Amino acid sequence: MVCLGNICRSPLAEGILKSKLQAAGLDWEVDSAGTSGWHSGEGPDRRSVLIAEKYGIDITDQRSRKVRSIDYIDFDLIYAMDEQNYRDLLQLAADEERRKIRMILNESYPGENRSVPDPYWDDNGFEKVFQMLDKACEIIVEKYSRG
Repeated sequence: MVCLGNICRSPLAEGILKSKLQAAGLDWEVDSAGTSGWHSGEGPDRRSVLIAEKYGIDITDQRSRKVRSIDYIDFDLIYAMDEQNYRDLLQLAADEERRKIRMILNESYPGENRSVPDPYWDDNGFEKVFQMLDKACEIIVEKYSRG
C-alpha cells in the first residue's frame, strides 16, 4: 500500500487489509510505504488512527517508511493510492516489476484509475477515505483468496 507520505491513506489501507485477512484466516504479508521520505519513522496521522479505531482497527504500531527497491521483489502486488504515486512507483520499478503496480481503486472501479483523495488537508475526508479503502480491500480479499 503506497501513498505520498505513508501517514494517512496507506497506513489505513494496510490496517484495513490486515484486519480483513485476520477475519478471513489468511496469512498474507501486508505493508505500507510512501514515495517520499518526509515522515520516515513517524506514526500514522492522528486522524487516520482515530478513524481506524472507530472501526476497531489499531494502526498505532505502524511507522512511515519510504518505498525501497526490495519492495518490488518482496511483494506480489503494490497498490498506489493515486495517479502520482502510481507514476512514481513505475519510475522506480524495473520493467518486469511494473506488472505488480496497481491503482487500489481499480479493484472497486475497474479501469477507471480513480485516486484515493489525500485527506491530510481535510479533517472530514478521513471517513470517506476509510470507506473507499474498506471496499477495495474487501474486493482484494475476495478476489485473491480464491486463488
